[in-house]
Amino acid sequence: MCGIVGYIGPRKAYPIIIEGLKRLEYRGYDSAGIALFDGKDLKVSKTKGKVADLEAQVEKEITTSGNVGIGHTRWATHGVPNDVNSHPHVSNSGNLVIIHNGIIENYESLKLELISRGYTFKSDTDTEVLVNLIEEIQKQDNLKLGKAVQVALNQVIGAYAIAVFDKNKPEEIVVARLGSPLAIGIGDNDDEFFIASDASPFLEYTKNAVYLEDEEMAIIRFHKGIKIRKIKDDSVVETFVQELQINLEQIEKGGFDHFMLKEIHEQPKAITDTYRGRLLRNEAIIKMAGVEDNMKKFLNANRIIIVACGTSWHAGLVAEYIFEDLARIPVEVEYASEFRYRNPVINEDDVVIAISQSGETADTLAAIKLARSKGAFVFGVCNVVGSSIARESDAGAYTHAGPEIGVASTKAFTTQITVLTLIALRLARAKGTISSSDFRTHLLELELIPKKVEKALESDDNIKAISKIYKDAKNFLYLGRGYNFPVALEGALKLKEISYIHAEGYPAAEMKHGPIALIDENMPIAVIATKKGHYEKVVSNIQEIKSRKGKIIGIVTEGDTQVRGLADHVIEVPETLESLSPLLTTIPLQLLSYHIAVMLDKNVDQPRNLAKSVTVE
Repeated sequence: MCGIVGYIGPRKAYPIIIEGLKRLEYRGYDSAGIALFDGKDLKVSKTKGKVADLEAQVEKEITTSGNVGIGHTRWATHGVPNDVNSHPHVSNSGNLVIIHNGIIENYESLKLELISRGYTFKSDTDTEVLVNLIEEIQKQDNLKLGKAVQVALNQVIGAYAIAVFDKNKPEEIVVARLGSPLAIGIGDNDDEFFIASDASPFLEYTKNAVYLEDEEMAIIRFHKGIKIRKIKDDSVVETFVQELQINLEQIEKGGFDHFMLKEIHEQPKAITDTYRGRLLRNEAIIKMAGVEDNMKKFLNANRIIIVACGTSWHAGLVAEYIFEDLARIPVEVEYASEFRYRNPVINEDDVVIAISQSGETADTLAAIKLARSKGAFVFGVCNVVGSSIARESDAGAYTHAGPEIGVASTKAFTTQITVLTLIALRLARAKGTISSSDFRTHLLELELIPKKVEKALESDDNIKAISKIYKDAKNFLYLGRGYNFPVALEGALKLKEISYIHAEGYPAAEMKHGPIALIDENMPIAVIATKKGHYEKVVSNIQEIKSRKGKIIGIVTEGDTQVRGLADHVIEVPETLESLSPLLTTIPLQLLSYHIAVMLDKNVDQPRNLAKSVTVE
């Protein structure tokens, strides 16, 4: 999740920008950079690594004088994390400099057009394309910077928050946003302005801020104020200044008490970001380059083998149901740690899908190398651009979840399921195993999932009350069937990870084959009992639990009455297709584990003995 900082005013810009970048470090990043204008020359310094590395480099490379500057912390999307791909990026002429959060989806076609006009590129980023596009428009049409930015943004597809500076117009910075946040801090006398991804970098200087809305841009001029316009039609927008009522610690976590809770609530956006540009409902198509370029490999596959660890393994289990149900391709799901050591049978017509949030999971990386050595085609699903798994795979797809800081994965799970669902649907369409109408229905429902996740999150108060009742339980059971059996496993894992309460997930029908012996009046059992799927069977399982005095927490479809009449507590989720239900039913279980852990005073974001990325065996 990249960070933007900028300043124009009477103060020295460098210390404000550097401290602002430090305030944004919580967002996660892989590189950092800064551009300063000293009244004559544009000075740029950037490096892979931390802000501290940037500070050390700046001391060696550039002078830090000047009252105008922009800075950036980058989470790699286009191009691996390195010095060259770091921001800021400078146009070919050296006049324009830009920092950018987000993704420009059509950057490749724009880049080819610019190359045909004589432009050259140093980096692999979409951002360098954008700054040169702005320069080309400015040059061809003899436009001012603000107008050139507006015209350019009407030609791009994607998401962005940008700040652009022209050394020939040193009294102004142009900013714009679509899909990525951007705040403008206003000095007490309207004689200085601060730019940032959120207000934390400028809280000590001012409490007056303007938050740009989507498809808005602002021209910020020293001593002349702010002019906000709509990007599409150039209409003027009234400047609305808010007085900030927050402290620094709060804003770093977006007002949430923990990163885990913040990331749970980020899932609607993370899911949207993951299917943006891939799910084109109006055209009834799914576009994923890694799949399209290797369609024959998928369609001719004897089977798909999914390798993963932890939460990613649970996402793989959900994918097994999806691929077999929709695309009719046999699937095996393996723990990477076991797969790599058991001399597995792998053939050249196998497709291996490797799933990892970090892209650095040691066992999964080893499984990939083993599979490739046997001639299998490897497709990686991970969140970190340029990671080892991304490099080792033959092809792949990123989840675009953004940095996940909490050790217990939440949005990684739902975005992995989203990517895998897109792949399964695309293959099903290519194979003809799904009808046109069912395909369209799935696209529509998947597009509605973010709103439905928001609805599921509204049950937070109810879940918090349930958590208070069961926070001292020594054991939990989680039950589900079909698509929601893996969700039961994931719910149990979340509780174990952050509250240290023993919990187990089971297929609901397996309860009679052992776990039912554990059930008594002290045993809470979370049962996923949504309307779609094996509803009547699960209701029968609930009746068996009730007859043994177990405490039932039912995860049910909105409006359910049958389970409500049996369960001790119910948590409702919106109705959706059975194949998409894991994206909703996991939400209450994430919140349940979170609230219990908080009530037990556990370290939610950094639970004991656990690391975010397991890079050793």
